[in-house]
Amino acid sequence: MRIIVPLQGVVQGRGGVFWGSVIPCGLFYLLQLYIRQRRPNSSEDGEGEAGQAAPPSAGGDSPYYIGWREYYQDPYHATENPDGVIQLGLAENTLSLDLLQDWLKNHPEASLWNEGEHLKLMDVAPYQYSHGMPALKSVLSNFLENLVERSMPFNADNIVLTAGATAALEILAFCLGEAGDAFLVPSPYYPGFDRDIKWRSGIQLVPVYCPSSKGFMITRTALEKAYNQTQRRGITVRAILITTPGNPVGNILDAETISSVLNFAKAKGIHVISDEIYAASVFRGKFVSASQVLAAGDYDSGFVHIVYGLSKDFGIPGFRVGLLYTKNEKILAAAQNFTRFCTVSSHTQRLLVYLLDDKDFVGKFLEENRRRLYNRYDSVLKGLQIAEMNCAESSGGLYCWVDLRHLLASASQEAESNLWKKLLYEVKLNLTPGSACHYPEAGWFRLCFANVDEQTLNVALKRLHVFTEGMRK
Repeated sequence: MRIIVPLQGVVQGRGGVFWGSVIPCGLFYLLQLYIRQRRPNSSEDGEGEAGQAAPPSAGGDSPYYIGWREYYQDPYHATENPDGVIQLGLAENTLSLDLLQDWLKNHPEASLWNEGEHLKLMDVAPYQYSHGMPALKSVLSNFLENLVERSMPFNADNIVLTAGATAALEILAFCLGEAGDAFLVPSPYYPGFDRDIKWRSGIQLVPVYCPSSKGFMITRTALEKAYNQTQRRGITVRAILITTPGNPVGNILDAETISSVLNFAKAKGIHVISDEIYAASVFRGKFVSASQVLAAGDYDSGFVHIVYGLSKDFGIPGFRVGLLYTKNEKILAAAQNFTRFCTVSSHTQRLLVYLLDDKDFVGKFLEENRRRLYNRYDSVLKGLQIAEMNCAESSGGLYCWVDLRHLLASASQEAESNLWKKLLYEVKLNLTPGSACHYPEAGWFRLCFANVDEQTLNVALKRLHVFTEGMRK
């Protein structure tokens, strides 16, 4: 199949450093203009699969973004604004920042400018490789190997550093398809994918329905159905995007499920993107990477690409550090060129070299973070049980997938929307409804639990309890 690599060959030509820098910039902006002209109208997004919830348009009118706006306009504060909106729609991890703070305090050499000491201005001030410092790639490759219990090697040369996992996903969208092509995405899925992947590349995301009755797991039958329906609409499918642990459910894809996805992609000649940004946030069960399944089977490694970032597992989204791991030489070359527009700060990279090279600390940090995540998850479960609510079984991530179907006036998206509005505007809780996650079964809501302190979470659960008691009356 054809792989689209817009900048490949230009930077590698004979034009030298000047043309290798100027021409890609010009081509990139021409590409943006081309995409804007060809991008399908947001009103024509339609449904990815018969009976599925219509995706949010690119304007931000999804409940996911509306909830954020309401929170920013009226944020909860225990003393200054106790009746404000509590943010339960943000998958951010603040539970273990104290551990990182202590490490930084004990390792000033990682972040302070001390001429003659470990960190020198000349180490970070000059131009660096836009796709990542070799030193950081080296410690990251070791880190990734530890995540899979050293069951397989990760070659540092196949890592491309990006300003967050978002940038890595968008780069893959540009590399693998043209505006109007499609990626299949198991549903429910992270609402931000529409922003991260669709808005500039013009790639369409086709939800693949994963029923609650099957534990929200992807099946070959569902993939076939979504693929065939998309092809009949005259749309070319370029890739499957999976997330493990899943967001918003928190379920882990086992080796058998990942193998089924890889076999399907192999049969269709399409790519697989595995978003593994919550890999070290698994607090129950065992994480399995698509790279492990790839290495153990008869698959073309050039068609499977891993995306990871430090935002979730380490709780540092503001650092903007993500990565793409691929063995496809053409995509690797194109991705390296694209990083000119999403380079990670040199200072940040040097700090992370020190941090990740402290293997003893990193191991203990991740272990303690998983313990704290499980304890927080357990607290949410107990709070929901008091309110006579349940959530889907979760093994990782920073959220739980709450079942509020019993509170709906009817099993419809309209009833779900009405319930979401009551929760946001009356109860002042920002939860993400299933419709924002492209899920057709009305009544499921994502509740994020790692971004607020325990006192705030208890207030939120109490509000939810009072609300459900009133609904029963």
